Amino acid sequence: MPPPEGVIHEQRIAYFSMECGILSQIPTYAGGLGILAGDIIRSSADLRIPLVAVTLASRHGYFRQEIDGEGRQHELPFEWDPGKLMEDAGPRVTVRIAGRDVQIRAWRYVQQSPTGGKVPLYFLDTDLSGNASVDREITDQLYGSDRRVRFAQEIVLGCGGVRMLEALGYPIRKYHMNEGHSALLGLELLHRHGLDEGEVRERCVFTTHTPIEAGHDRFGYALVDDLIEDDADRALLRKYGGEDELNMTVLALNLSAYVNGVAKRHRDVSTRMFRGYTIYAITNGVHSFTWTAPSFRRLFDRYLPGWANEPELLVRQQVIPNEYVWQAHQESKRSLVEYANRLTGSHLCDETLTLGYARRFTPYKRPTLLFSELERLRKACGCGKVQIVIAGKAHPADALGKALVAEVHRLRKELAGEIEIAFIPDYDMDIAARLVAGADVWLNTPERPMEASGTSGMKAAHNGVPNFSVLDGWWIEGCIEDVTGWSIGPPPEEEVSPEDGLSWELDDIYNKLGYVIRPLYYRRRDEWIEVMNNAIGTVAYYFNTHRMMRRYVTEAYL
Repeated sequence: MPPPEGVIHEQRIAYFSMECGILSQIPTYAGGLGILAGDIIRSSADLRIPLVAVTLASRHGYFRQEIDGEGRQHELPFEWDPGKLMEDAGPRVTVRIAGRDVQIRAWRYVQQSPTGGKVPLYFLDTDLSGNASVDREITDQLYGSDRRVRFAQEIVLGCGGVRMLEALGYPIRKYHMNEGHSALLGLELLHRHGLDEGEVRERCVFTTHTPIEAGHDRFGYALVDDLIEDDADRALLRKYGGEDELNMTVLALNLSAYVNGVAKRHRDVSTRMFRGYTIYAITNGVHSFTWTAPSFRRLFDRYLPGWANEPELLVRQQVIPNEYVWQAHQESKRSLVEYANRLTGSHLCDETLTLGYARRFTPYKRPTLLFSELERLRKACGCGKVQIVIAGKAHPADALGKALVAEVHRLRKELAGEIEIAFIPDYDMDIAARLVAGADVWLNTPERPMEASGTSGMKAAHNGVPNFSVLDGWWIEGCIEDVTGWSIGPPPEEEVSPEDGLSWELDDIYNKLGYVIRPLYYRRRDEWIEVMNNAIGTVAYYFNTHRMMRRYVTEAYL
């Protein structure tokens, strides 16, 4: 079955990502990596970039989060049927895993833009009657149940993805790997190009996303040799992926001519981690229209026509009267407050300064840093003048992350009557959109330098919400103190001990919240709205995927 979205002979950019957040009802994403992939696909359709995307079907999704009365997270399956939301693309391809032929099919979803652009997205699926039962389950759970399943998934994504695009008839100009999960596509390309390393490198682009050592996939060769039976393939993986273990990031680095981090700071950290490689920086963005609330869309349509496909027009936001900016935000805030109160039984007020925090719950994100010194927090919040809305999931295998979820719920009870806290369960794209638009201030407290980029604060800025964040990832580039938001802790060039750094961070959190942010919000509304305007005109106009994709085209794809 030929591709339906255009001329078959047009060369494409093949974009590979283990997870992809294209719709909330297609739960094939776990966090920022997948949401970014969805935004890339949306912007590529808007800009008519000839892209084709490949991911996994993940029929059981990530998981649905349920919180019990003690604040403990429980994971429930999120079953979905690809056949109800997309069409079978037709071809079947085969990969060898553990000595067995594993058939793969692809479900096709087409992202269509009002500009007329279209990007097909293929979800690879091994749940076919001809496969052994263990192989039918390979594409069930996002990120697999164990290392064996995880490596099998990466064989399906990398090797199977290349074969599927070939079977569908796509001529590919470049292969773009969104993180190292798909790096086995390099092995597949080596065979197609007579083991010509230079030819393969010229065809591959690699974006690394994590400055954390544990975040880079590694597989022991006992496992690799068990699942990949071909001696030549094993030798190639040792040559390009590491002698002692298969490091998927190293494999991608060695077989890609263009490698980039997702912020300038992340480029520097990655260069230190992987010495000897040239790593560039293309700072992430978000899809402007998707993450802008309806109230602001209407406002931008009226005063900045064309903004959705030219987000750089947001730099002219000063033409919008301040009272309209405030009204648009209040509409989003009321929506969030009503939703959170209805869902959680909390008592949020739409006239109270609201901090928003939502991301994956894991220790380095430090979701409880705000609560480190409760007396100082109580003073900074000024007798109920600040409320907090929180959301996020811990990975099912992350015991420490789950403990942080429970700790937030314990603190919610302890602070009841003093500081109202709402925890919205089962965080997804729809909840994220409500939160980034409805909060008054967007809080982010990662441990430096472990935030590669971060994108939730960019989404907030599109809705006039200033950031209050640790100077890491993208915020180093976006923060102008007291203009676009506020910083937490030392600047990146400042060398301080962990103890002094933490002290600096806590001083900034409590002092700025109590003496700068809260008084500005309640007493100097015009100045507050000016910061909101700056969030739009200085941050949102630049930190978007339209700008980002134009850079990928000119620097990596051409």
